[in-house]
Amino acid sequence: MTKANLDFLLELLNTPSPSSMEMEIQKKWINYVKEFADEIRTDNAGNAIGVLNPDAPFKVLLAGHADEIALVVNRIDDEGYLHFDKMGGINPKAAVGMRVTVLGAGGTVTGVTGVNAQHHGGLKNDFDLADLFIDCGFKSKEEAEKYVQIGDLCVYKTEPEILMERYIAGRGLDNRTGSFIVAEVLKRLAEKDVKVGVYAVSTVNEETNMGGAYFAAAGIEPTMAIACDVTFATDYPGVNKNKHGDIRLEKGPVLAKGAPINIKINKLLEKAAKDLDMHVQYELTPRMTGTDADKMRLTGKGVPVSLVSLPLRYMHSPVETASLQDIDEEIELLVTMIAGLTGSESLNPLED
Repeated sequence: MTKANLDFLLELLNTPSPSSMEMEIQKKWINYVKEFADEIRTDNAGNAIGVLNPDAPFKVLLAGHADEIALVVNRIDDEGYLHFDKMGGINPKAAVGMRVTVLGAGGTVTGVTGVNAQHHGGLKNDFDLADLFIDCGFKSKEEAEKYVQIGDLCVYKTEPEILMERYIAGRGLDNRTGSFIVAEVLKRLAEKDVKVGVYAVSTVNEETNMGGAYFAAAGIEPTMAIACDVTFATDYPGVNKNKHGDIRLEKGPVLAKGAPINIKINKLLEKAAKDLDMHVQYELTPRMTGTDADKMRLTGKGVPVSLVSLPLRYMHSPVETASLQDIDEEIELLVTMIAGLTGSESLNPLED
């Protein structure tokens, strides 16, 4: 990964982008992609779309979602403490004692998630978000309301870290790494003689309703679509590999297998990996993938889909951790596969 690539990834990771509030990160994504895309498009969901070869009849959609999980303010009490619910898959235990950035209607403020001291009984073992609150230093509800409204969003106040020059850790790698990957694939393909249309989409709302992916696929009507997301790495202490599989950092991108996945797209990806002498890993998605692929698949007359995932440790925590090597390899895999398409490929599994 070059310094310019890493700087762009860090810029995305440093930009708060909770589900339903992705506007700032999308503008930064567009500003980067417009230098090499043939077209830039947006839609009413808030998706950002970079296009190569817009007139090509065979269209490949790459989707990486830009939104991250967040807290949402649902009550301000008389003393000025903020109470909250979740916007996406927040783990209550991960929120304990964290600093947060409150993206308030009246300005951005810093707060801390307060917790009952252990000396005073601590938290119950079965606590949930309703047992926590945010302390911004307000002295009253009236003071708090100068900055914060019901429905305002909060993200963990952390910065991404590079670990031993090989891993990256921070909040929201799920899935701003995917938004980064689809942009970089488009950038690399812009330098090649690509025979198909390529639509790189930084999608919105995946963590809450996957509506962005539906808007994107319904509007583009792709021939095929690939979701670029993250999946659970199981290479750290305490994970039951018999139950959750054996997915490791630095062992390559992860391909999904299951009913939603188009077998022919997977074969194209496997051929590209073989040509690159690249290892890939596999995960099972028997009924649903839990990603943008599920919504894209069911648009229009139906879209053949696949899922390529980045192994990720500590999912939905403030310290999600991924491998820079795996990011580079996923980009290389997708570039090689798409660059090899002629535009005459059949994705019908019953056709030879």
